[in-house]
Amino acid sequence: MARAFSNKEILQVAYPILISLIMEQLIGMTDTAFLGRVGEVELGASAIGGIFYLAIFMIGFGFSIGSQILIARRNGEQHYQEIGDIFYQGLYFMIFLAAVTFTATKVLAPHILPNIVSSVHVSEAALSYLHFRVIGFFFSFIAMMFRAFFVGTTQTKTLTLNSMVMVGSNIVFNYILIFGKFGFPQMGIAGAALGSSLAEMISAIFFIVYTVKKIDLEKYGLNRISRFNRRRLGKILNISFWTMIQNFISLSTWFLFFLFVEHLGERSLAITNIIRNISGILFMIVSAFSATCSSLVSNLIGRGDAALVRPTIWQHVRLAYYIILPLACFFACFPHLILRIYTDMPDLIEAAIPSLWVFCTTPFVTALGNIFFQSVSGTGNTRTAFLLELVTLCVYVLYIYVTIMHLRMNVAFCWTSEHVYGLVIFLLCFHYIRKDKWMGKQI
Repeated sequence: MARAFSNKEILQVAYPILISLIMEQLIGMTDTAFLGRVGEVELGASAIGGIFYLAIFMIGFGFSIGSQILIARRNGEQHYQEIGDIFYQGLYFMIFLAAVTFTATKVLAPHILPNIVSSVHVSEAALSYLHFRVIGFFFSFIAMMFRAFFVGTTQTKTLTLNSMVMVGSNIVFNYILIFGKFGFPQMGIAGAALGSSLAEMISAIFFIVYTVKKIDLEKYGLNRISRFNRRRLGKILNISFWTMIQNFISLSTWFLFFLFVEHLGERSLAITNIIRNISGILFMIVSAFSATCSSLVSNLIGRGDAALVRPTIWQHVRLAYYIILPLACFFACFPHLILRIYTDMPDLIEAAIPSLWVFCTTPFVTALGNIFFQSVSGTGNTRTAFLLELVTLCVYVLYIYVTIMHLRMNVAFCWTSEHVYGLVIFLLCFHYIRKDKWMGKQI
């Protein structure tokens, strides 16, 4: 008999993902909180450097999402032995991808950033940040394959433990390297980058040790290390390719948003970086339910219960609202309390309050958009998901270009771009899910 997932079962999967994502968000929050006490240039440059890094990072993340969808489908079909081969083929590709992205960033960033960032000081500081931050590609890409395994098999509690270790390490490394404590040189923004990369190294080591010690390796076919197989990797890429491209383009447009804002001045860029980190708290909650919904949708289809997909999606939306809406109201009511976490500059705090208020209205639409979008990916139709995202991003880029570069609106108004993105992606994905053409998709 077909059986839907209960709220308790969804929360049991989503809660550890939520905690892990919030913990990961604390890495960016830690960087911002420390650099907000160094200077506005460093604060703005960390935004440019950080988003540049994330845009490339999302290529690997997109591959891990595709791998996660396949692992979840095999988990739902109870073909557990095939999961190990998916994991190892994905791991080989991730290591190769890390080497490529590391080299490309080292070579291209010094030529790209000075030509697209108007402030010389911001450009130089962003390059200093990237010099050490790109080391993290090797560790974060490996960790993402472990994350795909644990989410796909719904063993998400491990993510909480890993994230606690990673964030704790990042705080220690940042404090030591940014301010030059315990005999180490004072590295400033470069110290924030190196600290984050070292924290990701600790995260990867934790995943490896935990998997060997705690997971039934034989059940999932992890006890036999697969040889590289081009044909099998091709099957993974058939699903992952579109999520890789989609994630890269999505973050690239986010990078454009910061570049456009940078042309409004260093103060506007500093405000935007602070709001970005605050927005990350609510976005991680939405992402947790989105990732859970994608995995459970794939599991439902794998076990033959596709009719339960639509009610499951709305179930995730309701649960997400229960958490994000009260938090958004809290942020709006106590802006000084929230903003003081990121900077001790009174004039910067006052200037950032209108942007914070605008942002607090975005979760109403972004939760709908992201959960429905990840559900489309969960059906296995990643090419369709990419096309829907591409249409949405075209609208988004046009909107931010007109409002920022042409009309030069106040930075607070610029944050209404999140409303535009969330509404468009929701309408497109809602229409697709309702049409039922995704039913019976084999992957």
